[in-house]
Amino acid sequence: MKESYTEGKIFDRTNFTGKDGKLANEYENCTFLNCDLSSADLSEIVFSDCEFTGCNLAMAKLTRTSFRDVRFRECKLLGLRFDHCSEFLFAVDFENCILNLASFYGLKIKNTQFRNCSLQESDFTTADLTGAKFDNCDLRGAQFENCILEKSDFRTAFNYSFDPELNRIKGAKFSREGIAGLLSKYDITIE
Repeated sequence: MKESYTEGKIFDRTNFTGKDGKLANEYENCTFLNCDLSSADLSEIVFSDCEFTGCNLAMAKLTRTSFRDVRFRECKLLGLRFDHCSEFLFAVDFENCILNLASFYGLKIKNTQFRNCSLQESDFTTADLTGAKFDNCDLRGAQFENCILEKSDFRTAFNYSFDPELNRIKGAKFSREGIAGLLSKYDITIE
């Protein structure tokens, strides 16, 4: 029988792949250390005030999954469809994570912190990233279109390229080195 609620538990090196009966409906104040959740079905599970460290969640199914104040550290999050998650109280924080090919399409993720992350080919189309910080993040091929990027911080991010005319960028911060990524549509040479 599936547990309905788990609180304050530490899961260390637990393999959640292919074990439907091992997942509870809700986790609160839990820590997941070096766990394998790759391709796991996490649909409709609620994670509140949880931390994932060194975990593999690549290609996990996130239909109506709730992430409420969840921190991801040194995790592999390849291809995750965060846009399929429940938007109610959605709040996440990422550090040293691989988020390549992830989708945040249309999400309201104000003040989200991305630190030392690879976000190559990730989709932020129509997302509200007001006050988000991309600290030392690789944004090669990341899609930013019709986004709210007001007061966002891209000063230490690199490899980004997007059209300021297609996004709201009032008060956003960029480095001199990053300006080229805002002018790429003009096919000019900056020296």
